[in-house]
Amino acid sequence: MTQAHPTSGAEPEIDCPVSLEVLGSVYRADEYDLPMILEQIPPVKRAQLATYLYGKSHMHQLGLKVARSCDREDLIRVAGEIGSVIHGQAHLKPAKPTPDPAAALTKHKPLPGQKKVSLAGAAKPAISLGGSAKVRNFE
Repeated sequence: MTQAHPTSGAEPEIDCPVSLEVLGSVYRADEYDLPMILEQIPPVKRAQLATYLYGKSHMHQLGLKVARSCDREDLIRVAGEIGSVIHGQAHLKPAKPTPDPAAALTKHKPLPGQKKVSLAGAAKPAISLGGSAKVRNFE
C-alpha cells in the first residue's frame, strides 16, 4: 500500500485564526512569554484564537489562558454566549486542592482532649508457656 506524503510543510486547520508559526509560539510559550506574544495579536483575532483553542480538548486549558487576555465583549462578539462562558471560566479562581484521603488517615493527630481510637480490640491476657501446667491460662 502506498501512502501519499505532503510536499509542503504543515498547515493549520482551515478554521485556525492565526498562522502555524503564531500558533506554535503560543503553544510553546511559558507563563512569562505568553502575555508578550498575545499582546502582539489584535484583540478580535486573540478572541478567535481563544475560542479555537478552547474547542480543542487537548488545548482547552491553553484556550482559557489566552481568554484571560481578552475582553469579555470581544469573546462575545466572536463566539456569542459561549464567549461569555469562556470568559467566566478563564477568570475563575483555582479551586483549593482536595486533601489526599490516604495522607489524611496516616497523618491524623488527635485534637486536644480527644482520645486515640484503636481498631485492634481489647488486649487479651498473655499466654505463658513456661512454668507448671497448673498455672497456664488458655482463654
